[in-house]
Amino acid sequence: MVGGLVLSQAQTHQVATPRTAAPAPAQALEKRPRDQAQPCGTAAAVSVRSLDEVRKAHARHIKLGLDRCPRHARPLLAACALSGWPGGMELAASIFESLVEPEAFDYNTLMRGHVDMLEAGVGPDSYTFPFVLKSCAQLAALQEGRQLQAHIVKLGFQYDKHVQNSLISFYGKCSEPAMARVAFDRAGLWRECLELFGAMVLDGWRPDESSMVSVLSACAHLGSFDVGRSVHCALLRNTARLNTIMQTSLVDMYAKCGSIEKATAVFDAMDGKNAWTYSAMLSGLVLHGDGRKALQVFDAMVREGHAPDAAAYVGVLNACSRDGLLEDGLRCFDRMRLEHKVAPNAQHYGCMVDLMARAGRLDDARELIGSMPTGPTDTAWRSLLNACRIHGDLDLAERALEELRRLGAANAGDYVIVADMHARAKNWDAAAAFRTEAVDWGLAQSPGFSAVEVRGVLHRFVSQDMSHPRTRDIYEMLHQMEWQLRFDGYKPDTSEVALDVGEEEKRRVVAAHSQKLAMAFGLLSTPEGAPVRVVTNLRMSKECHAYSALISEIFRREIVVRDRNRLHRFRRGACTCRDYW
Repeated sequence: MVGGLVLSQAQTHQVATPRTAAPAPAQALEKRPRDQAQPCGTAAAVSVRSLDEVRKAHARHIKLGLDRCPRHARPLLAACALSGWPGGMELAASIFESLVEPEAFDYNTLMRGHVDMLEAGVGPDSYTFPFVLKSCAQLAALQEGRQLQAHIVKLGFQYDKHVQNSLISFYGKCSEPAMARVAFDRAGLWRECLELFGAMVLDGWRPDESSMVSVLSACAHLGSFDVGRSVHCALLRNTARLNTIMQTSLVDMYAKCGSIEKATAVFDAMDGKNAWTYSAMLSGLVLHGDGRKALQVFDAMVREGHAPDAAAYVGVLNACSRDGLLEDGLRCFDRMRLEHKVAPNAQHYGCMVDLMARAGRLDDARELIGSMPTGPTDTAWRSLLNACRIHGDLDLAERALEELRRLGAANAGDYVIVADMHARAKNWDAAAAFRTEAVDWGLAQSPGFSAVEVRGVLHRFVSQDMSHPRTRDIYEMLHQMEWQLRFDGYKPDTSEVALDVGEEEKRRVVAAHSQKLAMAFGLLSTPEGAPVRVVTNLRMSKECHAYSALISEIFRREIVVRDRNRLHRFRRGACTCRDYW
């Protein structure tokens, strides 16, 4: 299933992959009898003296269904690209894009036009680069395309959607799926990717490897398990043997979508594991909080001759931190420096600060920050600040926030942590002051949301949400859930509600939390016994954690919640994090 569409075997067994969708006039031409279709070679030469005349000539070609024939379009393409007329390159690019099978001469004309444009001092825009990248892709000009990407970054077009899509396509067609994925990850258009992929399959296209890697990456980031599993099934039906890049993407997708078992199964079945594969598996285990298994995978990586690099050690140290393995983390830190000769960088020190602080050794963590060879970093101070929230050290939390301010790295979330800590201590004036300061500095906090996947579609909720088409059913389900929980002695925990309001109002806020709304819709809309998978950009609160655990017990459902830091899996009243998060 892709974007709510089922990937049938018929859809994934197309004979040929079309180059581009044909405009209506050309389709009409192709349907004529052969003796009625005007041959491309019979066109008369086109003489034009202005861009307006080119447009008129091009319009006549479109009307006759000849605009896709290179021999007809070539004089117009050359006139636009090489004349130096204002707006000429945009029209040249449009003419080129419509060609069915452009030849080397056409590519050269377009590229020469862009070179002339630069020499004339006319800067390219967001419509310039896609066509040049397409030319590089068709000619497999990898080096030239990379140089072009450098110009894209230099001129600030790296965030333009058209340019990003062209970069992804360029690297895919040049057999560089890893670089295609990097370009895709930078774009961050996860929802758009799944929608486009679903439309592509529906239209009969057969996705290539780079497309599959991109859509698996989108599934991983969105937590779209059903779509990712459908892609895996399509791959098994259509590919004799999955390569290492594709298998690594599957490991990453399954782990981030909450199924570490399937990620492990793909990983264990692989023959040609590389360092990236091990890093993906390590990251997945870190997300699931399984530090012991992560250490075993790391040891296997070393035994098989893959020298761990700095990135691998970041994963291992994070695994120790998430699972509270203080002594193991200290040993890995020494092993990194002494055995594998990897010089610790700011990330490694940040992991060690997080490890010590989470374990309650706040003073040791603060001393380590002061001794960092790279100098104190915002990551280290933020790790300490988060640990202060866990252990309730308000004085040290304010010190950490002050250091973040000094580094110019404080964000809205940092202020919210300290404000909430003051609120829990009933220091309402101080809490309001910190929130006001964040607003005064122009620091906006990202809105909190939770999303749940139902039949391949992600449904997104915010706190107190009333916008969903099934809002009435959702709130009725929410009422039933809380009613059943009260029989088990459940009482809402409002201690983390940082509002100076009455208890009744706090309970109302807690009751319609975005995570609970997503969970209610998931229970309402999925088959009995099926897991409910929720993704949220919030940190799991104590209230939602206890609530989810009880729901998993009473409804006999597995509840999977991926928050902004880690993944929680609730089964029969217990969470895989063992209440350490």
